Amino acid sequence: MRVPKATHLALMLLVAAGLGACAGSAQAQGATQKKSASSKSRNSSHRTKSSKKSQRRERGQKAPTSDRISEIQQALAKNGSYTGKPSGKWDDSTMEATRKFQEAHGLNPTGKLDAKTLQQLGLGSQTAGVAPPMPPISSSSLQKTTPSQTARRQR
Repeated sequence: MRVPKATHLALMLLVAAGLGACAGSAQAQGATQKKSASSKSRNSSHRTKSSKKSQRRERGQKAPTSDRISEIQQALAKNGSYTGKPSGKWDDSTMEATRKFQEAHGLNPTGKLDAKTLQQLGLGSQTAGVAPPMPPISSSSLQKTTPSQTARRQR
């Protein structure tokens, strides 16, 4: 069987192209592996940066310091709910005194500190627990505010 020269040439080109494609994909795989290795090192350095962010600011409410607990115990003692010397430790007697104070002032008697309890004790913010926080005033928000929003902020 005799294969015409044109067909033979075409088959040779296809085989060469196939080999070239295989070699090209092998090179591409090598480049991909090198690239993924370098991107891994970049990602690990990126993770390090993001972990630094979480170290700067911890989420959630912090426990009161012993000085703050002593201050709360003194306020509870003035009211007559706490008997004893302020120790700076949040113990069962402090929780019970807080519960008594909350019940006497019409608050939810949980024995735990909240914004309204601190307000009633005279130790809290005037706005904490009353309304949601207002966003900070910026020059762009002043242009968009209504008169009622302005009046609420001035209160």
